[in-house]
Amino acid sequence: MGTKLVLDDIADLREYEREREEFRAHVIALKKRRRVGVGPIVTLVFENRDTIRFQIQEMARAEKILSDEGIETELRIYNPLIPEPGHLAATLFVELQSDEAMREWLPKLVGIETAVELRVGDGQSAAKGEEPGGRNRVVRCQVDPDHAEQLTREDITAAVHYVHFALDDEEVAAFAAGPVSLAIDLDTYRHETLLGEEAIAELLGDLRG
Repeated sequence: MGTKLVLDDIADLREYEREREEFRAHVIALKKRRRVGVGPIVTLVFENRDTIRFQIQEMARAEKILSDEGIETELRIYNPLIPEPGHLAATLFVELQSDEAMREWLPKLVGIETAVELRVGDGQSAAKGEEPGGRNRVVRCQVDPDHAEQLTREDITAAVHYVHFALDDEEVAAFAAGPVSLAIDLDTYRHETLLGEEAIAELLGDLRG
C-alpha cells in the first residue's frame, strides 16, 4: 500500500455507506489520539492516510461526487496532507465560538501558520539557548506558499491552516527518545503542550513510515 491515496482507494457512494459507520468510529478514535491542543484556542490534528481518506469520502458523500474526475480533484487537493516518512502533517484549527471572538483573535494571530514548532529533547526553544551537542532540537513548521497566500492577509488570518514538519534521522531519533512538545511561538500567542506517550507513538508511526 502506497503512502498516497489513489482512485481505487476511494469507495463509491453505495460501498462507502456500507462501511461508513465502522470507518467513522475508527477515524474518530484515531483523531482523538492525534489531536493536540496548544493554549486555549488552538488545536492541531495530525493527519494520516486514514484521516485523509475519511475527509475525501465524506466530501464525496456530501457533494454527491460520482465521477472519477471529481474524485481525482479531491485527491490532488488532499493527498499532500498525507505525510511521507520523515514528515508530519497537521491541520491547525483556531477554535473560536463567536463572531466577537473571531474579530478579536484572527487579527492577533496573523502569521500563526509559520509560528508552530516541535521541540524534541529537553523541550526548550533554541531561542532560550542550546548547549552544543545537546539533545534539544527545534523543528519549525513549513507552509505551502500557495496556501499561505490564500489564507492569510496582512491584517487577518484564517481559522484553519495546514502545516508540515520535516525531520531528519537524528530528529526522529530525538523524537522517539522524548520528551516532545508542540509549541506556538507568536508574540500574541505563546503556548506549549507536552505530548503524551500515545500521541508520540502515533506520530512515530508517520515518521517511520
